[in-house]
Amino acid sequence: MTMLSAAAVPANGFTYGLITPAAAYAMATLGSAVGLRCAMRARTAHGRERAGWLAIGSIAIGFGIFTMHFVAMVGFSVGDAPIEYDMARTLASLALAVLVSAAALFLVGNRLPNWFSVPVSGIVLGLGVASTHYLGMTGMRISGVMRYDMRLVAISVGVAVVVTVIAMWCASKAKHLTTSVGSALIMGLAFTGMHYTGMNAMTVRLYSDEGVAGAPSALGILTPVLIGPMLLLLLITLFVSLDPMMERDGRRKWGTRPGEAAGEKLEWTPFERG
Repeated sequence: MTMLSAAAVPANGFTYGLITPAAAYAMATLGSAVGLRCAMRARTAHGRERAGWLAIGSIAIGFGIFTMHFVAMVGFSVGDAPIEYDMARTLASLALAVLVSAAALFLVGNRLPNWFSVPVSGIVLGLGVASTHYLGMTGMRISGVMRYDMRLVAISVGVAVVVTVIAMWCASKAKHLTTSVGSALIMGLAFTGMHYTGMNAMTVRLYSDEGVAGAPSALGILTPVLIGPMLLLLLITLFVSLDPMMERDGRRKWGTRPGEAAGEKLEWTPFERG
């Protein structure tokens, strides 16, 4: 094995420009939108139906976090060094993302007071996103030694927690579907902001400055990992979009229900009444 390179090589998360950050943000936002939608739906359900909606929402947000991370990693490089991934740790990060999403949605989907459930669920989910990110990074295999600037690591965790709490609070105040989408956009920003802040904290001291001829690209390595979660997330999105509650949201938007006089105002928040 050759000596370590003289200088640490900074990580580059924009190998393909803004394509991968935009795609990563889209996946995080999609998962967040579907997950929040399921939490809203769980508020109107009971027993097994409620548990089912919370489970679907947990999978949606967890898969959104996972696909966001690895779509972003497609655009990640360290010089010409080949990068591979330990599949056991990669899949463990997926399981962790779903579990922390389930914990967060359980809090907002079970009619607990908003003053308690909203900030606590945001903290749980924000810390969970950060944990998922750094667990996934332990599965990255590169011919070198990774080092982190702990100040930026702390900032990345703070970004995830603070912005996720804001997103959850906005969702709790949304009056109908279109405004709740804004909460998902904020949550997607929390997830991707945490990822890129965390990646900016990392430098790598390579064992060799030379790349390996014919080494597989990140796209080639990660595509098989991403196909399943992305397809399932899209199927969940289709399923949730066909839910009859969508039609009721349209009525709430205009302030009426079947049999209700036009112009009579409705007071409704998704985390309180569904």
